[in-house]
Amino acid sequence: MRIVGLTGGISSGKSTVSNLFKAHSIPVVDADIVARDALKKGTGGWKQVVKAFGDEILQPDGEVDRPKLGRKVFSDPEKRQLLNRLLAPYISRGIVKEIVKLWLKGHKVIVLDIPLLFEAKMDKWTNPIVVVWVDSETQLKRLVARDRITEEEALNKINAQMPLDSKRSKADIVIDNTGSPDDLNEQFQNVVRVVARPLAWSEFMLSRKGAFSALAFIVLGILIAKRISKCDGL
Repeated sequence: MRIVGLTGGISSGKSTVSNLFKAHSIPVVDADIVARDALKKGTGGWKQVVKAFGDEILQPDGEVDRPKLGRKVFSDPEKRQLLNRLLAPYISRGIVKEIVKLWLKGHKVIVLDIPLLFEAKMDKWTNPIVVVWVDSETQLKRLVARDRITEEEALNKINAQMPLDSKRSKADIVIDNTGSPDDLNEQFQNVVRVVARPLAWSEFMLSRKGAFSALAFIVLGILIAKRISKCDGL
């Protein structure tokens, strides 16, 4: 099984690339969706976060007011680190659960869409790593226009993440998304060719089919050994 790491920065176009993978029938495990599930009312993550940040972050129905929580943590590095630390175990378990589901369905290639791929040290489980990159000026303009916020607010969100240039330096594949949608799509086609190449032997053995093949070889080996043992005893 090949686990592809997909990351980028806010307003870099990572979600667009994630959707392109889905459109090409390559399953995606979205860490943001897993994180939302980890914050649902009554879950362990919800209890930890409410305990740490108080009832003021809740909506009238008891669910977490995500924009309000976001405003609290984006402007305060210590609170942001606390939130990440509280949710990390629940998000990690959720991601593993989704990977297992896809593995059981027989998928050979899975994309992990994780904004904090490097920060959470999950890059060591993925190969190749795809980073969607834009220059800082383009990133700022797109975020201000998308969220209709001030440049100061946008910079707070951008600075809350690892710089895109740092992520770019750690990537196996870089998608430069400063151009047009056609430019992005052309680069993506090259990425698909790399990601969808035949599995290496080590990757195949981690796939469901490979695991079943290995099990079959083990069983066959045991049966042959028993047969030889019986023949030696004659």
